[in-house]
Amino acid sequence: MTTNTRLRAVAAGLSDVGLQRDHNEDSLVIVGNDGPFVVADGMGGHRAGDVASKLAIESIAEQFQSSSKREVDQDGRFTEEENLLLSSIRLANRRILDRSTRSRDLQGMGTTVVCALFHPAQNRMIVAHVGDSRAYRLRDKFLTQLTRDHSLFNDYLTAMPDLSEEQRSELPRNVITRALGMQEDIAVDLQSDEARPGDVYVLCSDGLSGMLEDDDIIEVLTSTDDLEKACSLLVRRANENGGEDNVTALLVRVESLDGNFDAETTQPRYVTNTLPAAGMNDDTPPAVRAVPKDA
Repeated sequence: MTTNTRLRAVAAGLSDVGLQRDHNEDSLVIVGNDGPFVVADGMGGHRAGDVASKLAIESIAEQFQSSSKREVDQDGRFTEEENLLLSSIRLANRRILDRSTRSRDLQGMGTTVVCALFHPAQNRMIVAHVGDSRAYRLRDKFLTQLTRDHSLFNDYLTAMPDLSEEQRSELPRNVITRALGMQEDIAVDLQSDEARPGDVYVLCSDGLSGMLEDDDIIEVLTSTDDLEKACSLLVRRANENGGEDNVTALLVRVESLDGNFDAETTQPRYVTNTLPAAGMNDDTPPAVRAVPKDA
């Protein structure tokens, strides 16, 4: 299905430490009206995970601010926007590797990343990811997972799809097979999705996807049109279900373009990753919004 309607993307995000961690290693950023919209879930001891995730989102944001799409090398397979997204993720990978080799405390750090970039000329959402942070699309009350987790669990299921439920329950679920900072050459999964008015794209860390069923996500997203409130409700649900990890939700809704839409902005909006878990206990969702890095 194609549409000639001009579309826009609107976004909101929230990150929370959860109930069982003492600091937040998730980060997210919204860069401009069309993105990229980025969620990163860091890993590593001595708080190295939050260094890796922040370095990832900052590198991607800076690349989009400073690079002209015309300057990105073309390989004949991807659009300029896709190439720019790929190059920004690969640059983030190199920066994380370089930083980890220069600091003993940061050795071995890494981060997952999932990104979405709206292409208004073609009404398409470009999605790229490394690791097990996910992208979903809600359309007509049906939730579709767009990404495939880069995990040992998924690799086992692909190689041995006939495993019994008992055998599957014994597989490790927290082993990542691909992440930024693991090696110099990183494979990035990239796809382009035709966007329609009303679509909501969900980018999240596994602290959200691991705590909520698809029906939970659908219920929240169909209960309100307020993206900030929906982010708060998703995080609250994850915490109510155990909050075993840091929880991050970034929502991007595709809407028909009207004359009241603000001009394009490329000022990155970072979300603080120090929100205490206790903040989710109030009846009113906390007013936590994406904020400029230097605010």
